[in-house]
Amino acid sequence: MYTLLKNLDRRWVFLAMGLSIAIPILMEASFPEKPTGLSQNVFDVIEGIEDGSTVLMAWDYDPASEGELGPMATAMCRHACEKNFKMIFMSLFSPAAPQMVENTFDRVIESDFPDLVYGVDYCNLGYKAGEEAVIKVVATDIRSLFRTDQYGTSLDDLQIMQNIKSVQDCAIIINVSAGYPGTQEWVQIVATPYDMTMVSGCTGVQAPLFYPYIHPDQMPGMLAAIKGAAEYEALVMEQYGNTRPVYDDNGDPIVVGQRSVKDEDGNEVLAADGTVVMEDVYQIPGKYLEGKRRMGPQLIAHIVIILLIVLGNWVFFQDRAREGRR
Repeated sequence: MYTLLKNLDRRWVFLAMGLSIAIPILMEASFPEKPTGLSQNVFDVIEGIEDGSTVLMAWDYDPASEGELGPMATAMCRHACEKNFKMIFMSLFSPAAPQMVENTFDRVIESDFPDLVYGVDYCNLGYKAGEEAVIKVVATDIRSLFRTDQYGTSLDDLQIMQNIKSVQDCAIIINVSAGYPGTQEWVQIVATPYDMTMVSGCTGVQAPLFYPYIHPDQMPGMLAAIKGAAEYEALVMEQYGNTRPVYDDNGDPIVVGQRSVKDEDGNEVLAADGTVVMEDVYQIPGKYLEGKRRMGPQLIAHIVIILLIVLGNWVFFQDRAREGRR
């Protein structure tokens, strides 16, 4: 074994890594997710906001970081729609960021919540250059920089913006961040000085920089990379995922089971004859489980990397032992 590993062609290592990623992707392998405290906090904070509140959805990422941030953005939008939030989207990170907002509209709002009306229930203010200077201005006066939305409509003509003068008029800031400006600037410039509630989703390389901001009065929760997205998906789907039908090719809803109907206090609702009222449980659309699906290849690849590190160190110490005996 020692001789085999010491003389192993590195191309076998590359092949092992390739297979550890390709096979789970082809098999669509996924594993159960147990939410950590930070992901649970994000869910609890958003869930605790009063239904129908106006919220700021700051989508500060572009196609390069969609792999990590796209699934959490989709889940956050689904959660906001289920809470009947009035959603104001804006992007400060990149000129390509508004396309990420459009993707969210297509994947969530227009497909699953067609009753929501643009300009009344949600809007897209688009991209504005200026980085953190823009954040400083919109903290006190949105209209001084955003006079129209992404499509050229005056903000005065959007019902959702009628009573919104600044970011402070929003109940919460929900930020998806790939870099600068992003989470750090929103925390430092708006959330902290104006005592606003904020939660964030960010890339894995950013997460260690943001941990110092985790505080109940500053930023109570954060989703870190695809792992955080998968955990948050699990929470949102457990609460809301089976409530909207997914239809098959014949137009029939795909029912995977039934569950009891509960009232606002969590008690089971009983019919006139004393039996428990049941409701259908529908299949969860794959777009709301994308983070979980992407965690499969990552998990297997990490296990292979750890195994290779262990084997490499074993060969190293075997070398030292053999040299000592000589």
